[in-house]
Amino acid sequence: MANTVVVGAQWGDEAKGKIVDRLAQKACMVVRFNGGNNAGHTVTVDGETYKFHLVPCGILNPTVSCIIADGVVIDPEVLIKEIDDLKSRNRSVNNLHISPRAHVIMPWHRAMDELEEKRKGKSAIGTTGRGIGPAYADKAARVGIRMHELMDAKQLEERIRDVAAEKNKIITAVFGGEPLDMEEILHSYKIFGEVLRPYVCDTSALVWEARKDGGIVFEGAQGSLLDIDFGTYPYVTSSHPIAGAACLGTGIGPTDIDAVIGIAKAYTTRVGAGIFPTEQINATGDYIRERGHEYGTTTGRPRRCGWLDSVVLRFSARINGMTCLSLGHLDVLSGLERVKIGVAYKINGVETCNMPQDMAHISNIEPVYEELPGWDGDLSKARNMNDLPKECAQYVKRVEELIGIPIASISVGPGRDETIIIPGVLPGL
Repeated sequence: MANTVVVGAQWGDEAKGKIVDRLAQKACMVVRFNGGNNAGHTVTVDGETYKFHLVPCGILNPTVSCIIADGVVIDPEVLIKEIDDLKSRNRSVNNLHISPRAHVIMPWHRAMDELEEKRKGKSAIGTTGRGIGPAYADKAARVGIRMHELMDAKQLEERIRDVAAEKNKIITAVFGGEPLDMEEILHSYKIFGEVLRPYVCDTSALVWEARKDGGIVFEGAQGSLLDIDFGTYPYVTSSHPIAGAACLGTGIGPTDIDAVIGIAKAYTTRVGAGIFPTEQINATGDYIRERGHEYGTTTGRPRRCGWLDSVVLRFSARINGMTCLSLGHLDVLSGLERVKIGVAYKINGVETCNMPQDMAHISNIEPVYEELPGWDGDLSKARNMNDLPKECAQYVKRVEELIGIPIASISVGPGRDETIIIPGVLPGL
């Protein structure tokens, strides 16, 4: 099996968890390489649903090593709850490993995240309030606390007293918030460190050894259009959800990556603020939201919904070097008389098939649509293209043509087996 990077091709929430779980059946290792518990990956197996925020989706297969790598920011309390939930459901976590270099989300990160969003008012980014951005900011400022420091009580106490004092000044003087209790933080994080100690090890060495034989799945969080460099800035996340981050956040080189699979819905969704050219604030958008249960795994917020945007997908394919695409949620569009695909944008009367570099700041983008006939019926039993209504198969073929890369799989329901695999595109699916 190829060493494969799995990335979101849109604005996140594309159902990457389902594909990671499927690939994990033949993998030796699953590596989560970016983001934090602002991610929510859902896997449904044998009618039981699991929602992962930090633990890699491969954890349901006890023979697969699951790595939380260097590029992830970890809220230890959230991670421990996730581990405890798996144990309570008789799922082993003995195959979980955590990088000592991963940065830790502290209470001041969450406090400052929420206070900053309140301060911005109508200009708020729409973060999850989980402290992800402030944690990455501290990482870049070289004042962050890493997992290995949780293992050393003396060092942890020194770091918390030093950093928390400065953060409390900012919380009280700049934001007018209440100061955090350093003693309470110190007590809690010492306990967190002891609970997580058995899982912390040199994960980069584990990945380095495993890469020689292949079979590693690199699990990305969020979506490519939320990348801090290439996304619709400033309405982006604070890490790199693109394929290149699998190297940066893990400790292996690009020559060890064999394939990149992008995950996209058959329509488009977005959470929070920011531009969304094909958004449907109407009955169609409501239909997609309710049919697709489009509410955030992490926050529960209703997602904004709209037609598939091939301009976004072509851009995403380019910046990720995608070798193939997995098209999901096709079943959600059943029942619509007509379906549309955004094929270009019209800006000031000029049509373009390329995504503008300053897209987030353009207020008059008008999507150009191609309209196709819709389809009806239950798709969940379909296991090959011939099982699909002809109009549905036509839609899939047109998406493939517009993006310019092959489609490797099609999801027709939430279950692990409710998937059509296109033979020969991506070995291991």
